[in-house]
Amino acid sequence: MLSFQNTFRISVPCRQSKSLRLLQISLTSPLLAAISVPGTRAYSGQPRNPIATHRDLPTTSANKREVLIQWDGTARSKFHHIWLRDHCRCPECFHSTTMQRLINTFEIPQDLEPMFTRPTREGLEVVWPASTGPHVSTYPWTWLWKNSYYPATSQELAEKILWGSKIANDPPSVPYDEVTSNEHGVHKWLSKIDKFGFCFVPGIPATPEATEDLANRIGFIRETHYGKFWDFTANMACGDTAYSNLALPAHTDNTYFTDPSGIQLFHLLEHTGGGGGATLLVDGFYAASLLQDLYPEAYRLLSTVPMSSHAAGESTILYRASRPPLEHDAVGNLRAVRWNNADRSVLREVSHADIPRLYEAMRAWEKLITSSDSEYWVQLTPRTALAIDNHRVLHGRSAFIGKRRMCGAYIGADEFQSRLAVLREQFGSSDDETLTGARERGVWSHDF
Repeated sequence: MLSFQNTFRISVPCRQSKSLRLLQISLTSPLLAAISVPGTRAYSGQPRNPIATHRDLPTTSANKREVLIQWDGTARSKFHHIWLRDHCRCPECFHSTTMQRLINTFEIPQDLEPMFTRPTREGLEVVWPASTGPHVSTYPWTWLWKNSYYPATSQELAEKILWGSKIANDPPSVPYDEVTSNEHGVHKWLSKIDKFGFCFVPGIPATPEATEDLANRIGFIRETHYGKFWDFTANMACGDTAYSNLALPAHTDNTYFTDPSGIQLFHLLEHTGGGGGATLLVDGFYAASLLQDLYPEAYRLLSTVPMSSHAAGESTILYRASRPPLEHDAVGNLRAVRWNNADRSVLREVSHADIPRLYEAMRAWEKLITSSDSEYWVQLTPRTALAIDNHRVLHGRSAFIGKRRMCGAYIGADEFQSRLAVLREQFGSSDDETLTGARERGVWSHDF
């Protein structure tokens, strides 16, 4: 973990879930005094994995509807018979090459009961009645524990380091030679993007070709109305203020898409005959954490009220999408920040009573993302590329004069997450080259 000057790390329970949110907070921040930090805990409802600490096998029993697993003296799980039969991954029920289900879920009787169950060293063994003879399923203990739904086992979330302006003291960076030398370098780069929301790549040749190759090391480039790979100046070639020399406030891109691009790669190729054009980065997850603690009603509104956005600067396009600025997953974890006030459309999907409160909420959000505690300003130079998570980190720039040539590309969030997941299978979850933890993909993978 990076150590930041004048910062410390705290764990704060998320109100929408039982997971923890990690904050990097400046000791000198005027906001610090207003943040209440209640007692924390790793999770509730499930103790730590007993499989790793107990040598004895779990005990099992079954009734007409489900199998009960008693992991130890305190922890237990329940699994419905139909769920277990549906998740059998023997060669007859699951294809070991394509990793696809072969069993016809809808031919399983709703009232199916096993003939018997027993614990084995390999896992829970269940013998099912079948017209062709008994069918034996064996479910590994660790797989069952990871996928327990009664009670639900807390899923291990990738660590996110939240940051403010003090990130300038030690921003995440991986040299170009390391990224391009082998897959471990790519893993280290993508892991830092996933953890911090951005990462620099110094030492890259100041050419579009090297930048495009760097983008392709993540995944295939996403083509939009701006083109596939961009190489542009402030010539208004596209109907967007990004193609001007105007200042751009902190924003995320593609708020007018139902699926905004995931990764944005920038590379300043040259800036001559003028100055300005400093790049602004703001951690949207950090700002959202502060908003939730300082202005909980504003957080609720920005998490639930859809706001429409549009791209209409060219006669050949009219993109529109409507989502809340703060998007959460099914269990309430903050998943993405979607914010571009310049592209915000008419507020018409809001009740009469919520209009004043919504403007207050937006004002509170704007106050946080424009705070000196949140803003990280950096002057980009040729031979340093910058990749940002467009679902988390807002970016902007100051106004400039002169010729400023930029190049870059979008990569989809799914492509980024897939690439990182495969690299983690090869190298483990840590970007520390001294650690190992690679695992071979099999039918009982915890990832699917």
